[in-house]
Amino acid sequence: MEYCAPETLAEVCAALSNADGPVRVLAGGTDLLARFASGMPRPSMLVDIKKLAPARVIRQLPDGSFEIGAACPGIHIRADKLLGKYWPGLSEAMDLIGSVQIQGRATLGGNLCNASPAADAVPALIAARAHCRIVSVAGQREVPVEEVIISPGRTCLRQDEFIVSFILPARASRSADAYLRMTPRTEMDIAIAGVAVNLTLDDSGVITDSHVALGAVGPVPVFAVAASRILLGSSLDEEVLQRFRRQVSVMCRPISDKRSTAEYRTDVTAVLAARAARIAYDRAAADIAS
Repeated sequence: MEYCAPETLAEVCAALSNADGPVRVLAGGTDLLARFASGMPRPSMLVDIKKLAPARVIRQLPDGSFEIGAACPGIHIRADKLLGKYWPGLSEAMDLIGSVQIQGRATLGGNLCNASPAADAVPALIAARAHCRIVSVAGQREVPVEEVIISPGRTCLRQDEFIVSFILPARASRSADAYLRMTPRTEMDIAIAGVAVNLTLDDSGVITDSHVALGAVGPVPVFAVAASRILLGSSLDEEVLQRFRRQVSVMCRPISDKRSTAEYRTDVTAVLAARAARIAYDRAAADIAS
């Protein structure tokens, strides 16, 4: 297996397109190297993008949107106070991924491209309406995060493509997000259920925009559009939350395994969804109070 660590977009694209056999991109390696250790076939070329400057940025663009590099380590995402102010749910999701040592390497790009149904950052990105900036020798394209994972362990990316960064839209006033998950153990475990909620309120506290995403309850993360719509036009009264929980349960398609039963996953996801919605709502409503 050959290894290279390009420092420019052109060099990465050339390495991916000119490889003689299978090629894999390494952003942090916390999932990929563990797969190699468990017996996954090794590629002919491993392309490390940690030295690529555009893949390590965290910045707010002039239009108010945020760009986060696909190889930016989680510990930097957690520590960025401006990003945490506008997107606390995403910061929370990254904060839940592994130990401090893992977060020194783990990345948004790796968490998405590992294509696990239980990835913590992916529901938060979907609820944020984030897009991936995908690069190849043919040029660039943007893809919504929810369209990247097509089945467990598989993405829509061609072999000659890689994600260089994520774009989060500009924040409207009176808006906020939240992420909650459930794990069998309290630390460093894989989610058996995860929910991200992103809300925008008007100046009277009525929800005008809503996005909900579910993790670990289907073969791919679920963009719960039908559940999101239930929250529109409400102030999260109990009747609305009851209908919301029921709809979230309907959208769950989990499996039973040694970590949890499908029934428990479904029940706890509905509970987490209502709690995350309330947290996001209270955060957004704080703008009204101020």
